[in-house]
Amino acid sequence: MNNITEDVIEEVAQKPESLPEKFWDAEKGEIRVEALLNSYLSLEKKLSSGLIDPNNPDQLKKMLGVPEMPDLYDVKIDHGLFDVDPIVNQKLHEKMFTADQVQMVYDLAGEFLIPMISKIAAEYEADREVEKLMQEFGGAEEWAEISRQLMAYGQKNLSPKVFENLSQSYDGVMAIYRMMKGQGSAMLDNGNVMTGQNAQELQSMMRDPKYWRDRDPAFISKVTKGFEAIYGQQG
Repeated sequence: MNNITEDVIEEVAQKPESLPEKFWDAEKGEIRVEALLNSYLSLEKKLSSGLIDPNNPDQLKKMLGVPEMPDLYDVKIDHGLFDVDPIVNQKLHEKMFTADQVQMVYDLAGEFLIPMISKIAAEYEADREVEKLMQEFGGAEEWAEISRQLMAYGQKNLSPKVFENLSQSYDGVMAIYRMMKGQGSAMLDNGNVMTGQNAQELQSMMRDPKYWRDRDPAFISKVTKGFEAIYGQQG
């Protein structure tokens, strides 16, 4: 009987494998309950101190990485289309946007607005050029007739790319008009200039990708002025 009791006591007195040594009293063969409880209470205190107070928005902003003030957002804008807007930043800050999120807002705005504004600007400029041409030729009806003649002349005597580029501006259209008026001595056949060394240089420039592909404004202007220099005195 004594042997059975001793075996049971010995089995109970063994330390659980998952229990740290500091919580086990080897002499008494029992768990140090008070030490275990104190350790638990200490851990609970540490964890609770790191929790977010729902009534403290500043604590939440700090945890998320939101700057203390909206003017602390370091937004980088390279395109120069618009600047950082303090009112927008204020609203984003109220919604607890992080610095990366605010930067993304500005990046997306630039990505979508730049093409849109460029298109609007191009359309506005085109309208202004048409107005100048109508004034040049005496009104809308007169311009409609001249433009029909220019279209027929350009399609017959100029390559499609050259004609398209010259048609984009007032100066280009006027260059076509002067060529048309002086076509007896300055005919262009499918974009091949038939007169003079300077005209051959213009032909070479029009084959340059900067003219027909990139449509570089400065390069196009140079070609247009070249046409004006050659044909401006004709007709």
